[in-house]
Amino acid sequence: MTKENSFLYYDGARRSATSHRYFDNINPATGKVLHSVRSASDADVENAVESARSGFEIWSAMAPTERGRILRKAADILRSRNEEIARIEVEDTGKPLTEAISVDVLSGADALEYYGGIAASLHGEHYDLGNSFAYTKREPLGICAGIGAWNYPVQIACWKSAPALACGNSMIFKPAELTPRSAVLLAEVFTEAGLPNGVFNVVQGEAEVGQMLTRHPKISKISLTGEVGTGKKVMADAAKTLKHVTLELGGKSPLIIFEDADLDEAVNGAMIANFYTQGEICSNGTRVFVHESLKAAFLEKLIAKTQNLKIGDPMEMDTQVGALISEQHLEKVLDYIEQGKKEAKLIVGGERCNNIEACQEGYFVTPTIFEADQDSARIVSEEIFGPVMTVLSFSEENEVVRRANDTIYGLAAGVFTRDLVRAHRVVGQLEAGMCWVNNYNITPVEIPFGPYKQSGIGKENGLATLNAYSQLKTVYVELGKIDSPY
Repeated sequence: MTKENSFLYYDGARRSATSHRYFDNINPATGKVLHSVRSASDADVENAVESARSGFEIWSAMAPTERGRILRKAADILRSRNEEIARIEVEDTGKPLTEAISVDVLSGADALEYYGGIAASLHGEHYDLGNSFAYTKREPLGICAGIGAWNYPVQIACWKSAPALACGNSMIFKPAELTPRSAVLLAEVFTEAGLPNGVFNVVQGEAEVGQMLTRHPKISKISLTGEVGTGKKVMADAAKTLKHVTLELGGKSPLIIFEDADLDEAVNGAMIANFYTQGEICSNGTRVFVHESLKAAFLEKLIAKTQNLKIGDPMEMDTQVGALISEQHLEKVLDYIEQGKKEAKLIVGGERCNNIEACQEGYFVTPTIFEADQDSARIVSEEIFGPVMTVLSFSEENEVVRRANDTIYGLAAGVFTRDLVRAHRVVGQLEAGMCWVNNYNITPVEIPFGPYKQSGIGKENGLATLNAYSQLKTVYVELGKIDSPY
């Protein structure tokens, strides 16, 4: 274990924090401390803000074509370091290496490449008004702050920084304290690609450091990926200076499987929607509604495939289920499982797994399936954020739509059916910002991803998010005489 390893980044270089507060960077698969990381102090945050201010002056004045070229070069460098950064993600998150190599780093690189390609095409509009005309121009907001989550650290850092930088902003990024390392590596990638000093900065710490960003008067925008409770606090802080806010928060998403669905595809979809990244995905379809005529066959196939999943050392390429992020989160998930045993029927899993070679102290839980009758049960209605699926039955379309929408959340939803007319009809009624038909948890950077209801505000990805990182200026130009009443 190292005590201090320069995990801050501003003015184009790694920096050491100066506070007296530390937090542990723990490998979830082993329970061992990798680093003791020093939190940023007030002075460190101010240094990062000043760095971002200086960087913004240079970056916002740069030709958009050049900005795009640098982002695309950063994407190339990130891809070239895929396995190296993926292994660090695995050490920090506990997720399987096969996932990190195929998704985490590469999807982040896709975001940099996508927005790098868009940077030069950002434009306003012209309005012909006869003896006058007007035009609009899209301008950056200034300094943006990104606050990341621990389940997809480098991907989220790219999802926030790529559109922000493409629009000409600078960014200060605070990764989750449980996964502090990859954001600093991303900062180094940006610098290597030619990003001017100060355009992308990293600060470390827990909630108090996040509050320094959300309350800072020189920061114009906050983008958070996190829990609903945290999002409400961030929004309240941001309101004091009327910051722009994007919030991608939690969910308890429905996955609806109709009687005509391809059974094998539906089972695969339900497993992806619950067990990928050991269930630690905000959009997961954890309420699986299965038509009563298909339920028995669905459960038979689901149970068999779930029992064959390989739980193991995340660094092994054949591991399919890794470790939960922390001991505290492990206890939370196990508590929900114990509660679930009182409310529903446990049919698979539900145990801590501590017999994995070299990972006996890791935070592993066997993939868990409950069969439930009551939508009001806590395991049905509350976000667990672990490998815990609840299967419920339904009989009528109108009934399942009503039940699917009966939640404070609105992040995502999925439908499996061969009847595409019904698929479109149902997703048209679902109160969710991201809906899938005959698939689940597929989020290419080209399409907007974001919530309804208390799952948050705004969109990540696609062209839609450019509105969240820029502001529109309108200019009116008079060509004739002023029509003056004086």
